[in-house]
Amino acid sequence: MSACKRLLYVVKHRSLWAQVRRNVTTWSPVGAAFNAKPHRRLDLFEKNGLFGVPELSCPAGFQAAAKTALKNTQRLVEKACSSPPGAETVECFDQLSDGLCKVADLADFIKVAHPDPAFREAAEKTCVDIGTVVEKLNTNVELCKSLKNLLDNPNIVAQLDPDTRRVAELFMFDFEISGIHLDDKLRKEAVGLHVKLLDLNNEFLVGSHMPNRIARSAIPEHLHLHFASEGSFIQVGGLHADSPDDLVREIAYRIYLYPNADLMNCLEELLKCRHKLAKLVGYESYGHRALKGTMAKTPGQCISLTANDFKMMRDMKKKLNPRNAYLLYLFLCSGLSSALYRYNIEPSLYSPYFSLGACMEGLNNLFSQLYGVSLMSEHPSAGEVWSEDVRKLASFTNCDCHFTIRGGRWCQETSQYQLPVVVLMLSLPHPSKSAPTLLTPGMMENLFHEMGHAMHSMLGRTRYQHVTGTRCSTDFAEVPSILMEYFATDYRVISQFARHYETGQPLPESMVARLCESKKVCGAADTQLQIFYAVLDQIYHSKPHNRSTTDILKDMQQKFYGLPYTPNTAWQLRFSHLIGYGAKYYSYLMSRAVASMVWKQCFVQDPLNRDMGERYRREMLAHGGAKEPMLMVEGMLQRRPTIEDFVDALVSELNPNFETFIMDSES
Repeated sequence: MSACKRLLYVVKHRSLWAQVRRNVTTWSPVGAAFNAKPHRRLDLFEKNGLFGVPELSCPAGFQAAAKTALKNTQRLVEKACSSPPGAETVECFDQLSDGLCKVADLADFIKVAHPDPAFREAAEKTCVDIGTVVEKLNTNVELCKSLKNLLDNPNIVAQLDPDTRRVAELFMFDFEISGIHLDDKLRKEAVGLHVKLLDLNNEFLVGSHMPNRIARSAIPEHLHLHFASEGSFIQVGGLHADSPDDLVREIAYRIYLYPNADLMNCLEELLKCRHKLAKLVGYESYGHRALKGTMAKTPGQCISLTANDFKMMRDMKKKLNPRNAYLLYLFLCSGLSSALYRYNIEPSLYSPYFSLGACMEGLNNLFSQLYGVSLMSEHPSAGEVWSEDVRKLASFTNCDCHFTIRGGRWCQETSQYQLPVVVLMLSLPHPSKSAPTLLTPGMMENLFHEMGHAMHSMLGRTRYQHVTGTRCSTDFAEVPSILMEYFATDYRVISQFARHYETGQPLPESMVARLCESKKVCGAADTQLQIFYAVLDQIYHSKPHNRSTTDILKDMQQKFYGLPYTPNTAWQLRFSHLIGYGAKYYSYLMSRAVASMVWKQCFVQDPLNRDMGERYRREMLAHGGAKEPMLMVEGMLQRRPTIEDFVDALVSELNPNFETFIMDSES
């Protein structure tokens, strides 16, 4: 077959698959694969290795894989340091990065996804080991010198193609923010702080997802069924924001957010270490260090973006009459899911039209029409996957809680393109004996969001692995996923795939219209919440504060969210984005602004426009991080947006016809 193939693993987390009865509905091969129970593989756990990696047939294989990667790392370091400066130097660096990332990225996924604790523990140790090696490489003076000799020679730089030059500069940036310019003593201190932060990051990330528990007798007996039981205790592992019961949501809020002293100390120490490291390597704050190379550039730009958005949101609320201002308050309190309950978007009425197979069929149709890309279901090889809930897809083109397992790159050593491998991990409900997995509108939208990340990785065709797919500026990486949310809530797209899993009847037009309108209204609540998160994140990473993270939370919540602080809660301890998105949570706002501009300028008239799809693929998806993010936005919009344009784009999202929607709901 001449088509190019990339691999995508879709994981139905905590779910079983049921055989769907044969009925009048005719599904495409992709739709059928996700709506029907596959034959149980008796050789599911044969020792052939996860993702086709032979060493990973058992937990001890992680140590073997890491040992091989580290051996190759040493060889490539020696080669980079001994070779004359040129494009080959950058190739060595990228091969070095690729070898380490193949092990680290895979381990990063397995440590959270594998059902076997032994695999998870081995993967977690591998992540720490590889991370420690990376930090030492980032302060390797001889390795840095080999790259500096290249970049300091204008004659050699002039001979580099744009991608090679940018990747070389990005590698040099990694050296600089790690303190390569420091003397030996301070450089060792920087490495020590990096290693300490790896442990603190992991401790906080794990702790932020741990459930809290309370004595069963402390809550009304009729509410016990809403929570997990543990002997004489009730476990609360989330906010239960989807529950239509106000008391269930209140109990979950107070218990799940109850402060944990050890985790509080971990967060305080983590923020102190980040600031100390940033100051050590020459930055005013951790925020300044984290934002270098992004579209925002500086913390000041982030604050400007969020402050202006908040002002516009506040003005919008003032324009509402007092009653509807209170109704907007309810939206802000409960978020999208509860708001849908309140305003008659009952998820159970929609779910039969959003079977997982129907949604995957919709994505397949959308990608085919926009990019000429088709998805095909494949049987995994024995031992390739870790659970029977995993589905393997290949994406084909006639041209050449998302995890990147392997990045794409051109391999000079084989004269072939290394195909990307990515994983989507989704929390979906159990199917029944008579029905496949049925998604709520929110789950459907989240599936589209995560597939945006996946396609960013799969459609990238970068020369270097270091900048493939989502390995780009954080405030650009969310653009493809957020743009997919617009497609997921457009009536023309929904009408193509939303049909009843039994009868094949399409979702009624009135229900489609109401769903799309409700999303526009509830988007205001989501945006204000993100403003609050983004500001809190920036304040935490600005400078040391002589007060607790909870005291800072109280102030920021009052100023930027408008809801009173609930005593004896510590929401920041559940803010797991502080790890992967530390000082960068504003990226969701920036990316939403870009996605809004792209949607309204390029797709709102025709969401299935192939010419615009090809332009989007060519200008924004193909480059990963190999091109400055603002240049990619400029190429798509054919103009260079200003910070005012970003603010205006977000503000336009905050002005739906709210009062009309409320009156329609009440009638």
